[in-house]
Amino acid sequence: MADHETPPSFDDLDARLRAARAREEEDSGRGPERRGTPSGMGLGMRIGVELVTSVLVGTGIGWALDAWLKTAPWLMVVFLLLGGAAGVLNVYRLMRGMDETVGLGQAQRRAERAGENPAKDH
Repeated sequence: MADHETPPSFDDLDARLRAARAREEEDSGRGPERRGTPSGMGLGMRIGVELVTSVLVGTGIGWALDAWLKTAPWLMVVFLLLGGAAGVLNVYRLMRGMDETVGLGQAQRRAERAGENPAKDH
């Protein structure tokens, strides 16, 4: 019978995957620090989508409650305003970096990890 070769271990596979990813990042010019940083266009689209969807969801909930409780148009107006407020709050959190992806808060945390402290520079 033929020799039974043992398959490579998972550690070997993991090391090969990491090396391939490092080569790909080096070849493409993208480092790990670039990954996950949104472009200006992406950030603008996210802000627009969050504002529009929060207003639409609030209005839809208000409309459904008005149809169910026969209180038209009062609950729709109230939930339209609540949806608008939720959208503005989401955009505020996005800009302050409270959602852990972008914004001033994320930039400050990244600088602190790098050993800088932008608050003490002023």
